[in-house]
Amino acid sequence: MGSLREMWASGQSTLGAWLSLREPYLAEAAGNAGYDYVCIDMQHGLADYQDVTGLLHALAGTPTVPIVRVPWNEQGIIGRVLDAGAMGVIIPMVNSPEEARRAVAACRYAPDGARSFGPLVAAARHGADYASTANETVACIPMIETRQAVETVDDILAVPGIDAVYVGPADLSLTYGLPPAGDNPGEPFDGALATVVAACERHGVVPGIHASPSLTAKRLESGFRMVTVTNDAAPAVQGLRSALTEARQQTQVDSGSSSPY
Repeated sequence: MGSLREMWASGQSTLGAWLSLREPYLAEAAGNAGYDYVCIDMQHGLADYQDVTGLLHALAGTPTVPIVRVPWNEQGIIGRVLDAGAMGVIIPMVNSPEEARRAVAACRYAPDGARSFGPLVAAARHGADYASTANETVACIPMIETRQAVETVDDILAVPGIDAVYVGPADLSLTYGLPPAGDNPGEPFDGALATVVAACERHGVVPGIHASPSLTAKRLESGFRMVTVTNDAAPAVQGLRSALTEARQQTQVDSGSSSPY
């Protein structure tokens, strides 16, 4: 397994899956499906820390890069998910350079940051040299998801140590007075995304975004290089509903064909 930072350094765009549930079987299936990364969502998903350790264990035997979205920009939980084996952290609601510096510090060992040493699982899983390589392999990914963050994005991206930023389109939409959706075509939404991509290009930072299968091509074409394609919950719910719909339709067809009238 490589790292996201290695993929990005080679010029690769990366596609990922999102885990909102806390089922290790689904995590393992996602990890083996061919996604470049799989992200466990602690912010709005169901997983707590105990669930995260199990999900990371399920992902460990797969070729994907495991990352975690933590609940908040807080050093303790960032350090814990990294110690548990995450190779990247998505950090919500980073709206200023000060908040960006706090996020970077939590992801890096001294002298580059303030991460406390104790990689209990990470060292066993990622190799004996983990401590000496973590600062170069772990991805620090602040979220840009407010109008305030877009307006100060150049100052945020000037903070050393940011590898990528991740746009949360629903929260971003809300701060512009738009419906909380994955896409709100036209201004000001498209302009905000373009501002983020352009700033990333200026600062050598990878632009990422939460998307869907139908939006993936559009996001890649507009310059995003980290695109989350799907999550575990929506396809499961959709599959359950569509199977029942098909079964009912088939039952009606069969009932109709067996009628003597």
